[in-house]
Amino acid sequence: MRRPFPLALIFVLCAAAAAQAPTATGPLAAPQVPTAPAAVEVAPAAAPRTLIPSDSNERSRPKNYADCRARVAEANAHPEKHIDILFVGDSITEAWSGPAWGGYVHGAPVWEKVYAPRNALNFGVGADRTQHVLYRLDTMDVKGLTPKVIVLMIGTNNNIDTAPDIAAGVHAVLVKLETMYPAAKIILVSILPNGRATQLMADANALIRPFADERTVFYFDLAALLPPVGDSWLGLAPDKLHPTQVGYQIWADGMEPLLSRLLGGAAGATQ
Repeated sequence: MRRPFPLALIFVLCAAAAAQAPTATGPLAAPQVPTAPAAVEVAPAAAPRTLIPSDSNERSRPKNYADCRARVAEANAHPEKHIDILFVGDSITEAWSGPAWGGYVHGAPVWEKVYAPRNALNFGVGADRTQHVLYRLDTMDVKGLTPKVIVLMIGTNNNIDTAPDIAAGVHAVLVKLETMYPAAKIILVSILPNGRATQLMADANALIRPFADERTVFYFDLAALLPPVGDSWLGLAPDKLHPTQVGYQIWADGMEPLLSRLLGGAAGATQ
């Protein structure tokens, strides 16, 4: 069922538009002269780029996209395995099982122990923004998958956008996933703190949290499990952006009770 856009975001966007509207005040303001009404054509407001599917990241990182397509093709080649968990996101997701992003220790040891035995598919691509995930869902051969649970973390690379636009993009991805996989439950993971735009991501998290209805979409506040340490955060690499193996272990441990419940089985070993 299509999730209605939260009124809070609409009010924020409308208020921002109103604040930018020019006004004429003071002694230099032109007098108000009554004029005959005229037909005025008003152009519709442009949709935020966070909502519009884009192939720009595929053009920038063809190898990452080719690797993701290969993982999807492997999943489709063995339908008897059934993809029970679908991880969707950017480099933070890709590094769960792929090469270490930026040369840092990544989540592969945790993935191999916790998620690979449970038929998980890594649908992450480095540097993706919400608009790129929308494009991949449209163009990669994932429509035949039948995941029981989808783990979504996206928005980190939308650091050039506003918090309402980031939230709108996350919402669009949620709606797309719900439409494609109506039987799946979705775990919406909070955007992690980072050295590029900490407050922006915190503001975006405040807006995306209400998307969880605790029936089909469940919010997992991973950011709350990574407290500040010095000038960075627990479990993050020196780039203050990507998790180390410690960070991925914290993610797996913290999410396990919810994931196990949604999968309908006993909790898996995460240590």
